Amino acid sequence: MTTVASVAAIRSHFPALERTHNGFPVAYFDGPGGTQVPRAVVSAMSDYLLHHNANTHWDFPTSRETDAALGAARAALAEWLGASPEEKVFGANMTTLTFHLGRALGRGWRAGDVVVVTELDHHANSDTWRALARERGVEIRAIRMRREDGRLDEADAAAKLTPGVRLLALGAASNALGTINDVEGLTARAHAVGARVFIDGVHYAAHQMPDVRAWNCDFFACSAYKFYGPHVGVLWGRRELLGALDPPKLAPAPGEAPELLETGTLNHEGIVGAAAAVDFLASLASEPLPRRERLARVSQSLHERG
Repeated sequence: MTTVASVAAIRSHFPALERTHNGFPVAYFDGPGGTQVPRAVVSAMSDYLLHHNANTHWDFPTSRETDAALGAARAALAEWLGASPEEKVFGANMTTLTFHLGRALGRGWRAGDVVVVTELDHHANSDTWRALARERGVEIRAIRMRREDGRLDEADAAAKLTPGVRLLALGAASNALGTINDVEGLTARAHAVGARVFIDGVHYAAHQMPDVRAWNCDFFACSAYKFYGPHVGVLWGRRELLGALDPPKLAPAPGEAPELLETGTLNHEGIVGAAAAVDFLASLASEPLPRRERLARVSQSLHERG
């Protein structure tokens, strides 16, 4: 049976937990504000900057090493999300990536098209689509939250998700309340009326391992700083959908997925650090299992410990 490292062993990886303030140990309770970073993540970022730092797609040794490092990072984050490496997009943060995706999708929308958001959404999600309402006349509908328990109103969701809806933008978990939404059920309801589904997984990924295939969603975004990595945004999209996008970009940006959404030179060391965060989580499992299986067992164990 796979065992997961003890709390004491896990804490030993985080120098921030050695800090004191006014003579007392510091505790970090700001979940919405992010997580601290283990030594392994900083070491991976430092090693990249000191020994491999270069731009991509050139024939220099450091460029080839950078290409390989980014490819490995796509593979690591793909396993974290249950996806394939060719569907992984990196960016400055989830907000920027979502805004960029909104611009790409919005180019094909017209006045009268409908986007459905919820009252539980973070501004990084809902306001991206509200901006398209101002610019393109898209109608925004918001699924109500039940005040008595902080959950989405299922009857209101059914009333809002009707034929003609282009997109459901849904948070997997509320940043403010912690409510975990029925992503799989709402995705199925949205697909039944012909809508695509975008999932904001920033707060969810801090507590449970996402599974975009099981949810059957179309797009998913999260931030590595919520699961012990640096400030880097991660976007997943179905390959055929990413390839069909027409995002605002400048030459010489590639025209193929996933790089067509990666405008400009990326934060390579941050991407390497995001992959190192995934490997750090996997390393907490004792058995030499495939990485995603180790990640799943670690995620379940840490969730059970609270």
